[in-house]
Amino acid sequence: MKILIVTPAPPGSRKGNRVTAIRWAQILRKLGHTVTIAENFARQRCDLLVALHARRSAPSVAQFTNVSSGTPVILALTGTDLYSDIHTDPTAQLSLEQADRLIVLQPLGTAQLPEKFHDRVHVIYQSIRPPPGRFVPRKAVFDISVVGHMREVKDPFRAAEASHLLPTASSICVRHTGGALSADMADRAEKEQAKNTRYRWLGELPRWQAIREIARSRLHVLTSQMEGGAHVICEAIACNVPVVSSHISGSVGLLGADYPGYFPVGDTQALADLMLRCEQDPNFYRQLKKLCGKRATLVHPDREQRCWKKLLDELFR
Repeated sequence: MKILIVTPAPPGSRKGNRVTAIRWAQILRKLGHTVTIAENFARQRCDLLVALHARRSAPSVAQFTNVSSGTPVILALTGTDLYSDIHTDPTAQLSLEQADRLIVLQPLGTAQLPEKFHDRVHVIYQSIRPPPGRFVPRKAVFDISVVGHMREVKDPFRAAEASHLLPTASSICVRHTGGALSADMADRAEKEQAKNTRYRWLGELPRWQAIREIARSRLHVLTSQMEGGAHVICEAIACNVPVVSSHISGSVGLLGADYPGYFPVGDTQALADLMLRCEQDPNFYRQLKKLCGKRATLVHPDREQRCWKKLLDELFR
């Protein structure tokens, strides 16, 4: 079968949509299909369209539906889709109507959709193979990884701000991997690094290096205001690194409602308290690590491949 994946992220981009498109293409090829990735639909011949992002891929979905009547569409929903666009944007809402199946990246995403769409939803957790080798954290430092491009919705400097509230005796160091998507963000990161001995901005790194940053850290922190199901949480779980996250639906869907490593969105003091507790309370740290370890099977590549096979079997049976 010929499958076209449409993603708004261009070739060479390290943004999440492109990373997801590339991984899904690899999975679908393993299942025996021919896969092409494009930024938009330009009348390519295919037996299935997989579109990432309801609003930004809406023109492609609409055009494909018009010229390829009866050919199915799978729409993958991002965080901005689920928690913003599908509630207000007519083009995103039309994409939902036109899609034959919908993908969400964690089970709580379904609740954001009107009930009439629930029978179209498939939950597909994003998978990752941990990097090969043994990664040993630095002994004298409690390294905390933050991975993500600098966008307002990611609240990218929250961990850096929290590090200012730590006691002098703390050995915490926040290591931030991610590109600055504006000159203002880059300037702020450079100034923060210059004045804050607990903060290092590593810039945009290739994916394999970013994953290694997570693997050699003691803790991963996610500070986003909104996520559909953050791949970096899946990466941390796969690397056996515990997570502290803002209390958002996308993270609760991945880590569980009873997970004790949440802090209120934007609450710098609560984040600082959690970071310090992870450093100083071995029992609490081991609890987070154990709970994340129990989620490891959810982010295994074999599981993601099985979910795709089930979805395609259902769609084409």
